[in-house]
This record gives sequence, C-alpha cells and structure tokens, in this order.
Amino acid sequence: MRFGARLHRAIAERGPLCVGIDPHPGLLDAWGLPRDVSGLERFALTAAEALGDTVAVVKPQSAFFEAYGSKGVAVLERAIAELRAAGALVLLDVKRGDIGSTMAAYAAAYLTDGSPLAADAVTVSPYLGFGSLAPAVEAATASGRGVFALALTSNPEGASVQRATAADGRSVAQAVVDEAAALNAGVEPLGDVGLVVGATLAELGVDLSDLRGPVLAPGFGAQGATVADLRRLFGADLSGVLPTTSRDVLKHGPGAATLRSAVARVRDSLDV
Repeated sequence: MRFGARLHRAIAERGPLCVGIDPHPGLLDAWGLPRDVSGLERFALTAAEALGDTVAVVKPQSAFFEAYGSKGVAVLERAIAELRAAGALVLLDVKRGDIGSTMAAYAAAYLTDGSPLAADAVTVSPYLGFGSLAPAVEAATASGRGVFALALTSNPEGASVQRATAADGRSVAQAVVDEAAALNAGVEPLGDVGLVVGATLAELGVDLSDLRGPVLAPGFGAQGATVADLRRLFGADLSGVLPTTSRDVLKHGPGAATLRSAVARVRDSLDV
C-alpha cells in the first residue's frame, strides 16, 4: 500500500495528530533522567510505548539521537522498530538534502526495506533544487514510503530563501509546492509527497489547492499555534494536515499513562 493511503487510513483511525519524540537535554532533566545514553533510551522507549498504539504519526528528531553517537543511533533504531510494531507511522525528522549518489545513500538508509533506520517517511530539504530529491522520491515510491519536503518553515531566517522570487515569478516556496503537486497528480486519497509548512506563520502566501498530499504543520501547542491558526492558514478542510506537537505532550512524562492522557487532551482540542 502506498504511503499516502496508509496515512489516510491512520488519520481516520487515530486522528490527525503528529507527536514528536525530541529527547532534548532539558526534557531529560525534567523527567529526572541522566544526560547520557541510558537516559536517552529510557526517554525514547517510554515515549514509544505511550505513543505507538495511540498516535497516527510519530516524528522522532534524529539529531537528538545522533548527538550520542553510534549508541544513540542504536536507540533510534529500536524506537523506530517499536513504534512501527505498535502500529504508528514513523516520520523520521532528518531534513536530508544532497545530490546524486549521496542522496541515494540517504534514501537507502531511511527509505529502503531492510535498513534498521527505515521509517515510513522522512523530512527532506529541496534547497539544492527539487530535482535533487529524485533518489529519495524514487526509493520512497518503490517501497511504499513517503517524503515531506520543507516548503515554508517558521524560523525567521527561512523567509529570505523560501519567499524569494524565482526567475519565473513564483516564490521559491510555491515552486516547491508545485513540484510536489506534480508528483502527487492522480494519486488518491493522498499523495506520497508531503510538505512541511509551519503552523505559526503569519501568512501562508502559497497556493496548496493542487497539492493532493499531506502537510506537516509543526508548531501546534507549546510553540503557539492554535486550531484557529490551522484554519486560517489551511482553510476549513484540514483532512490532509498533520498538526505537530512535541513539548505539549512530552512535558507530561516520565509516565506512559500521563503521556497518553496528554495525547488525548491535545487530540480532543483539535476538533477536526
């Protein structure tokens, strides 16, 4: 089954919420865990236990695992396996973007059957040219996985590139949207190529009407975005939008039961 179809089914069964697993040092402190691999493992596996059978999409942030070297990556591999075994779709936040054989190697690591780091989808950066993502898109399509390309991020530095005007008069972000839409053309119920669009943006400024794919909307909850912001940016129909939160849920650890309760509260607040 294609990724878009699996995502559509997961949203129907579990709701649209995406929860990040971000083992930030401050969160390890808040959970009373040491800032070492043992603390990382306890944090990640507790979160996986709480979220894996509850949330449609779980988004581990790879950088927080990589910070601990090979042992941290081993924890990430285990967390991915446990989340997928519990039925969650795993969107690995790696934001990889490169060219040629290097992009193909990233695709082999994250989007190929048999790799211990293979997730259901990954975040990718199109800012070496959208065409540079072809190895990742091809690998994802071949294995029933997906990619989410950065389009409009909420960091203030992003606008200088993403809202710049391309040679054809479109914004760079709109060009990314249009490339993704072309890859999703004719695919139902959702395409396999999604976009990352910050939920805290003051304005959207791009046309998503032809995308036919999912939108990952980070910034919901602790970073300030509300349901009203989601509707303001994406319209009344939020069926393909994945509001994403991390701290609003993770701050309720270290108990798996309290994390599940936090998920329920946040999901109920979406009212979509």
